[in-house]
Amino acid sequence: MEATIYNQKGTSAGTIALPEKLFAAKWNADLVHQVAEAMMSNSRAGTAHTKNRAEVRGGGKKPWKQKGTGRARHGSTRSPIWRGGGITHGPRAEKNYKKSVTKKMKAVAFASALSAKYKAGRIIFVDSLVQDKIKTKTANSVMTALGKVKGFEYLVKTGKTNKAVAVLAMAGRDEKSYKSFRNLPQLDLETVSNLNVLDILNRRYLIIENPTETIKVLEARLK
Repeated sequence: MEATIYNQKGTSAGTIALPEKLFAAKWNADLVHQVAEAMMSNSRAGTAHTKNRAEVRGGGKKPWKQKGTGRARHGSTRSPIWRGGGITHGPRAEKNYKKSVTKKMKAVAFASALSAKYKAGRIIFVDSLVQDKIKTKTANSVMTALGKVKGFEYLVKTGKTNKAVAVLAMAGRDEKSYKSFRNLPQLDLETVSNLNVLDILNRRYLIIENPTETIKVLEARLK
C-alpha cells in the first residue's frame, strides 16, 4: 500500500508505504462502537444529582385532612407530583458510569477506525507543518492549499456546520506550529500519541504530519 505525501503547497512530495495492519484492517463495527461508547461513558463527570422525596426540604405536615374536603388524598407536599417535590428516577451522583475495555480491544478498534477513514479517502499525509514563526495567516494558507487536493475541499470551509472538520495529528508539540494552527476554527490539534478512536470517528478528515515518524508511533501503539 502506498499513499501520496503532500507538502504545504498542496503538491506531491513523494510517497510512503503504509502498513496493512494500520490502514487495511478489517472493519469491526461492534468493537469500534463498544470502545467509543466506553470512552464517552468514562469521560462523564457523574456529578448530576437530583433529590428524591426523602431529601427535599419541607413537607412534614399533611396538606389537608384525609376525608371530607372533596379533594384527592395527600400525605405530603413533597411528593413527586407536587411542585417543589422530589424527583422520580432522576440522575444520582452515586451511579457509576465506568466501563472497562482492554488495551487489545482499544488497539484493534483504533486500527479498524483508522483503516475505514483511509479507505474513505479522508486521510491526507503532509511532510511537515513546521512554521518559522507564529502566524495564523500562514497556517490558513497551508489549509487553503491542502483544500485544493481532490476530496479535501471542506478543509477550507468554516461555517457553523463545518466546525472542527479535521484532526491535525502532529508528530510532536512544536510550539510555533501549534500556536499558528490552533486558531483555525475547522481544526482540532492533537499529538499522534494522544489520537484516539473518538477523534477519528467524530471528524471528517485526519491530517497526519511527518508520516514516517508518525506511523512508527502508531505501530508501537498496536504492540
